[in-house]
Amino acid sequence: MKKSVIVCMLFMMVTLSQSVYGQGVSDIPMVFVKGGCYQMGETSGDVHQNEKPAHEVCVRDFYMGKYQVTQSLWKEVMGDNPSKLQTGESYPVESVSWNDVQRFIQRLNAMTGKKYNLPTEAQWEFACREGGKDVGKAYTVSEKELSDYAWYRDNAEGSTHAVGQKHPNELGLYDMLGNVWVWLRDAYAPDAYADGKTTENIASDGRRVIRGGNFNTNADSLRCSRKGSYPSGSQEQDIGFRLVLED
Repeated sequence: MKKSVIVCMLFMMVTLSQSVYGQGVSDIPMVFVKGGCYQMGETSGDVHQNEKPAHEVCVRDFYMGKYQVTQSLWKEVMGDNPSKLQTGESYPVESVSWNDVQRFIQRLNAMTGKKYNLPTEAQWEFACREGGKDVGKAYTVSEKELSDYAWYRDNAEGSTHAVGQKHPNELGLYDMLGNVWVWLRDAYAPDAYADGKTTENIASDGRRVIRGGNFNTNADSLRCSRKGSYPSGSQEQDIGFRLVLED
């Protein structure tokens, strides 16, 4: 094979990798999620109190980022890379606080003229459940197949990995569980479901919701209803984020 052909093929492979996984301000892959009503949370099984009770929630159509936001996209918008695990441009950005993310979104929207935001809990769980399905854990797969869909304690070797390397869920969303936790728009309340609240719980400060688990989460905890929280100013190497695009 001629040297020029080999060089051309390598260039095409690199370009494809960057366009798919690297992300850029002018190319943030989004997936359309058709809205609907579903049972949010869990009532049965060995789940945490903040996941109960299951209750009906309805969400409108929205677009969700195909991948967790990468270090390359953060750098393009903010001009730096705060990640502690700087192992590649296509790895998820982490060590960014909820407050940091708000500044990123504000700047991104000014650059693009669009309305990006963090997902609400209701949007994120609906998408994780592949459009509101009754999914107990990761997608609709068995624990034996889980390694094909998520980076977690059994296969991640204690670190993040490039986005988009595992199988997507049925909506075409990658890394919905595992790799890094993601910040959500909602403020955290341990009894948020107690009175049947259906959508976001917004406050000006305090703790914010994280979802999805991370590279060190065990298989039993990789479920769509599981949630955690951190103060809005926390910068942890296992927390990143994913975007939604609003009308």
